Amino acid sequence: MTEAQLEQLKYPVGKWQKPEPITPEHLKQYMATIALFPDKLRKQVALLTAEQLDTPYRPGGWTLRQVVHHCADSHLNSFMRFKLALTEEKPTIKPYYEERWAELPDAKAMAVEPSLLLLDGLHARWTRLLTSLKPDQFASTFTHPQQQRDMRLDETLSLYAWHCRHHLAHITTLKARQGWA
Repeated sequence: MTEAQLEQLKYPVGKWQKPEPITPEHLKQYMATIALFPDKLRKQVALLTAEQLDTPYRPGGWTLRQVVHHCADSHLNSFMRFKLALTEEKPTIKPYYEERWAELPDAKAMAVEPSLLLLDGLHARWTRLLTSLKPDQFASTFTHPQQQRDMRLDETLSLYAWHCRHHLAHITTLKARQGWA
């Protein structure tokens, strides 16, 4: 496999790029992506066997099972970051090692249903929060110590809408390559 092919498997929707500026229309699209993601994810994994869920989406990549659990872990962290940014003055968030979390027993071997249920409730709450925000609240920030910069909520929303599409595409492209209906 060439480096270009591996990069395509790693980033099937391309790498995240922040639009400049982020418009109200962008925000509306991002919120719709957040709202619809749990159902789209559930539909993509609903009929997969345990063996299929334990298939990596690319050489050296996570299994589909790990991808589903990662989405729950990552989106839970993001939701908390939104709440912190909305209730504190430029809080410094706690980063986490997603690659280490993906190796824990719950992510490697547990059924995906608990994470799908978590995503259902989490995204319902996240969507409700997002749709209630006034435009100026999207300028709220948190400090990301690994990135060594402040991140605005509109930018973070853009990133997580991409994150939904990114990981959903890991699943759909593997299913297409494998001929799984």
